[in-house]
Amino acid sequence: MKIFIVYAHPEPRSLNGSLRDRMVATLTAEGHEVIVSDLYAQGWKAALDGADFPAEAAGTRLDVVAASHRAFAEGTQTADVAEEQRRLLWADAVILQFPLWWFSMPAILKGWVERVYAHGFAYGVGEHSDRRWGDRYGEGVFAGKRAMLVVTTGGWSEHYLERGINGPIDDLLFPIQHGILFYPGFSVLDPFVVYRASKMDAQRFESVATELDRRLSKLFVDAPIAYRPQNGGDYEIPSMRLKEGLEQAGQQGFRLHRS
Repeated sequence: MKIFIVYAHPEPRSLNGSLRDRMVATLTAEGHEVIVSDLYAQGWKAALDGADFPAEAAGTRLDVVAASHRAFAEGTQTADVAEEQRRLLWADAVILQFPLWWFSMPAILKGWVERVYAHGFAYGVGEHSDRRWGDRYGEGVFAGKRAMLVVTTGGWSEHYLERGINGPIDDLLFPIQHGILFYPGFSVLDPFVVYRASKMDAQRFESVATELDRRLSKLFVDAPIAYRPQNGGDYEIPSMRLKEGLEQAGQQGFRLHRS
């Protein structure tokens, strides 16, 4: 199978760098093809701006959505964006790897999403009517592909539990897993999270890496997170409000969107 890793950490000798190298070695040894986009090493341009749309007339007001649509449809996107889109379409599974900085992904990775997820490619596709609201949340260009997050964080695991001060890790990652990945169609696996990243010795690293190896071995076997598909009948259209009575006892917040 074909695996695309989008990696966002500025230091190759970091824990993230070691985990990335371990993933590449493990996946390659299992017979998979692997491509890595190392955003910092590539000098990835994070800001989405007028430079992304070279075919737009000089001096015109920038309408980002319209310009994005034209650039994708007419093949005038910048070469770096087009290459990342090609890699996404090539892959059977995508892994986003990053440290949790200020409760989210590093800015360079968010910028990768904003630039690569063009209108007409990752969003703004499909029929919009009184029975459908586009191909999204379970449908879309990446339907049939799998995705997983590999995340490191400095906090303890207890800090990210239901009553933990930082809030549940699933809630913090919901905008990425449900929004960035499930929205354009990926089947999203539970994240692989490494806590207390700064407290890592050789023995603990080997334990973490062995567990990561196990997760990777089941990349195409483990059941994905049971997010509710938008057009599966659970939501009212066009309000996109979850229908009454579908939640389980005590289910609230982001968890409402898991079946």
